Amino acid sequence: MADRTAVPTTPVGIASARSSDPASRGPAARMPSPSAPASRHLRLWWRRRGRGGAVAATFAVALLAAALLLSLSYYASLPLAPTPGPRSSALVGLTLLRRAEEKGALCLDGSAPGYHLQKGSGTGSQSWLIHLEGGGWCRNLKSCASRQKSILGSSHYMESQVEFAGMLSDDVDQNPDFYHWNKVKIRYCDGDHFLGMSKTIFCHSLQNGTKFFFRGQRIWEAVMDELLLKGLRHAKQAFLTGCSAGGLATFIHCDDFRALLPKDSRVKCLSDGGFFLDVEDISKRRTLRSFYSDVVRLQDLKRRFLHCSSTMEPGQCFFPREVVKDIRTPVFVLNPAYDAWQVQHVLAPVASDPQRSWLDCRLDISKCSPNQLEILQGFRKELHDAIRELKQKKDWGVFIDSCFIHCQSLNSFTWHSPSSPRVNNKTIAEAVGDCSLTGER
Repeated sequence: MADRTAVPTTPVGIASARSSDPASRGPAARMPSPSAPASRHLRLWWRRRGRGGAVAATFAVALLAAALLLSLSYYASLPLAPTPGPRSSALVGLTLLRRAEEKGALCLDGSAPGYHLQKGSGTGSQSWLIHLEGGGWCRNLKSCASRQKSILGSSHYMESQVEFAGMLSDDVDQNPDFYHWNKVKIRYCDGDHFLGMSKTIFCHSLQNGTKFFFRGQRIWEAVMDELLLKGLRHAKQAFLTGCSAGGLATFIHCDDFRALLPKDSRVKCLSDGGFFLDVEDISKRRTLRSFYSDVVRLQDLKRRFLHCSSTMEPGQCFFPREVVKDIRTPVFVLNPAYDAWQVQHVLAPVASDPQRSWLDCRLDISKCSPNQLEILQGFRKELHDAIRELKQKKDWGVFIDSCFIHCQSLNSFTWHSPSSPRVNNKTIAEAVGDCSLTGER
């Protein structure tokens, strides 16, 4: 089980450098200047002829300039050699769920949910990678109303095409293990981890008549049914993944996903940036637990978490540290020790910092004070303590780096590139590939 314990106090940056090799600047940049030797001969000739040759010299300089201009024009007209670089990521079209209203599987505003499917090829034609999109949650009708007018609450606002990069890429150099698999990105438009399934109250109404459809569980089931018909039921290998809120949904739905597929198929899950911590913030309040409790009450979700005891607050049931206790399917946990989203919204939220003393630190940990760094170290320790409990689980894997970032699996630079974070000298892609395909830890 891979685990990085080195702790830099500055964030890991990703930058592109322009080559200093003259060969990278085209033929015109490599061409030697013809004017240098010519001007030397001209000065010698001027000394020999004296002032009487001034007119002839001026004429000669004009001819030389014209010749140089024609020469440069010729070289400039030559086509430049192509500059090598990463291949552009594929754009994959949006598919709306068929008969969504009939199935009761609707986004917050009542529109049909959607997904993007890129078919596999060759030896990957019977392997499937399903990715659950992230995007936070809505805790009350006001915040849900805002989501209804965005891609996180309505398919009316979703892009017709999205880029498939990182672990969704079809470029073998960028994605060596999964490039040829069937890959699906399921859009997140219900605000509740693909969990809501109100059977008796199908919507809530405000005074202005706005309706809210909390149907996340139905979206999950209907999209899975449609993908099963498109070939998922024949999968030899399958990988359920998700980022942020989608990473938390991956924990929650992992065993459900396993149950859909043939018993002899190889099935695993990956949560990227989804291991949210139930910690006190800088004002000693448990901000995220309170937030989660509101989500659970709004959509009546506590009955979904059978592992919760009656003495626990509703929001406690949502945290991965509780959810993972009952998961039987192997999971790979990918998380930064200094998760940027959690530092900004869980550890040091704006509402808990009236003096704005964390304003710079929460955005750039290189600007943190010694006391703030000590608090960040405590946050890192909380994550390591929680992750340590997973080490007893068979075939699970962990990749914890010290980057100040959130999700990493859909970013081509962090996923698999010279700039990627490494644990045991392996990129994230290599570590995930080893664990999911060979069972190495």
